[in-house]
Amino acid sequence: MTQPVPRISVPAALALGSAALGAAFASGLFLGRWFPPWRSRQEKRLLPPEDSPLWQYLLSRSIREHPALRSLRLLTLEQPQGDSMMTREQAQLLANLARLIKAKKALDLGTFTGYSALALALALPPAGCVVTCEVDAGPPELGRPLWRQAEEEHKIDLRLKPALETLDELLAAGEAGTFDVAVVDADKENCTAYYERCLQLLRPGGVLAVLSVRGLQLSPRLLLRLPRPRPHDAPPLRRSCVKERCCSLNHRTRRPSVYET
Repeated sequence: MTQPVPRISVPAALALGSAALGAAFASGLFLGRWFPPWRSRQEKRLLPPEDSPLWQYLLSRSIREHPALRSLRLLTLEQPQGDSMMTREQAQLLANLARLIKAKKALDLGTFTGYSALALALALPPAGCVVTCEVDAGPPELGRPLWRQAEEEHKIDLRLKPALETLDELLAAGEAGTFDVAVVDADKENCTAYYERCLQLLRPGGVLAVLSVRGLQLSPRLLLRLPRPRPHDAPPLRRSCVKERCCSLNHRTRRPSVYET
């Protein structure tokens, strides 16, 4: 004859569950204090360290930097906050994307000395144009002689005013959908506004690159326009923080898309 299974009353079950949760909380608090996760967890890197022999070999075999562009990069690194500019491999990637889509017009938000503007100008045809925005007139004047040395100064249209004003002026002038490439490397406070306006100014199939977006807070409405193509009946995205993203071309919808890495 089988023995009846003992039953636990509801108050006893609640007490047992509360005790288990309390023990788990205390254990987590203790372990979190003595073994913080950020100390035990190594930072994930997509690329090897800069001093890695493998990385140096790859750069030496893959980078094709114009002499004037190299001089401008070295000059920029000597300036205060010069290390905040894009790297030479990022500049080459953007230039290659511009060539692949046969770009003729480009936007560059955040000129500084004009390293990214010159990289884009070198990738455009003789009649191409790079509209670049900067609020400080000093740094672009450092780069202007090198723009001239590369014979690309005529392609670079420098706008010395807040980037939002320039973007609004371009939209008001009827230039929506006429740009091929847009690079956003300006202040992060207005990144959402820059994105929205650049999306209007880009043609279908254009490329939008947003640099240094780690930890940037974006609105959920904006994130709905960022990921890969999703079914029409898929639930909306709910994440409101982007850690790091890279740009790609969405050939299905023929619209600029930003893909998460």
